[in-house]
Amino acid sequence: MINKYLKNFDWILFSVVILLFSLGILTVYSATFSISGGENKALSQLMFGAIGLFFFFILTRVDYRLFKRYSGLIYVIMLLLLLAVDLFGTQVLGARRWIDLGFFRLQPSEIAKVFSILCLAKYFAEHNEEMWKIRHILISAIYILIPVIMVIMEPDLGTAIILFLIWAGMLFVSNIKRSTLLKIFLIILAMLPLMWFTLHDYQRNRISTLFSGSASDPLDKGWNVEQALIAIGSGQVYGRGMGYGPQSHLNFLPMQHTDFAFAVLAEEMGFLGAVILLMLFAVLLYRMIIIAKLSRDTFGMFIASGTAVMFFAHVFINIGMNIRIMPVTGIPLPFISAGGTAIIVNLIAVGLLESIYIRHKKIDF
Repeated sequence: MINKYLKNFDWILFSVVILLFSLGILTVYSATFSISGGENKALSQLMFGAIGLFFFFILTRVDYRLFKRYSGLIYVIMLLLLLAVDLFGTQVLGARRWIDLGFFRLQPSEIAKVFSILCLAKYFAEHNEEMWKIRHILISAIYILIPVIMVIMEPDLGTAIILFLIWAGMLFVSNIKRSTLLKIFLIILAMLPLMWFTLHDYQRNRISTLFSGSASDPLDKGWNVEQALIAIGSGQVYGRGMGYGPQSHLNFLPMQHTDFAFAVLAEEMGFLGAVILLMLFAVLLYRMIIIAKLSRDTFGMFIASGTAVMFFAHVFINIGMNIRIMPVTGIPLPFISAGGTAIIVNLIAVGLLESIYIRHKKIDF
């Protein structure tokens, strides 16, 4: 049984995840040891990684189809966790996104990403042949709209966008007519100007800074992005060396272990390090797409597709805001940015994909 398990394990996917996680530990350690005892930050990241790997290996041994049966319960738990943030959440930097458990601050909006994928995967799988019907499109939209609204109220626009993109990506790979998909896209495009008026002032400022350029106001709204660009540029080809990045270690670059971890990595490992990181993410996404294609059923296919969209969106948005092609949203870079709940959830998501890959052949464990 163990031999079959190891033989059918996706070692490429697992190896890439371990390499990314290792790069993340180095980046977090280097970014924080000079400002708050980075050893503690790195150690906490290692601890959360160990917890995540525990769930990862558990999930590889569990048949992913089991979650189809309990998707309703999973959805209710997700909503209760998001509601608990509003009732008992801890406020940090003006946002109420965490539940303080004493030894750990839980971020339910991160959990909502994977839970949403599981719930949507069941609905799309059961109605895939009829996804061209408006009724099913609307019902699936309502499924995701409820957690999206709850997350926006925290406020956490970045995670709300990720949840929406997960739904849109899974809808795209479903049996929906392309003409219907185009109509949905045009409707959403037409609604964007109206959404502007629902944003908080700081969110509008971030978007306006993107288009006006951080250099037009480098000491105010554009400070974060300007410092990130300086850090990335100063790394040149081979980097300044781990622990020797002036932008991060002289505290010019804010949130260097979370939002702008990519800038730290690029400054200290250079263009070469950034390219290696992007190549690892490319392999990660490629394996996820392969698993989606190999899946034995549509439920597994939708889980893998939704997970691939989630990771791609994180990578694109986070690196995009570091190089000023996306507004600053606070979206973490998977396995690189510090964050307890995020690292655990990412490893859980990959564990689900390993479960799908292991069972794509008709083998029972």
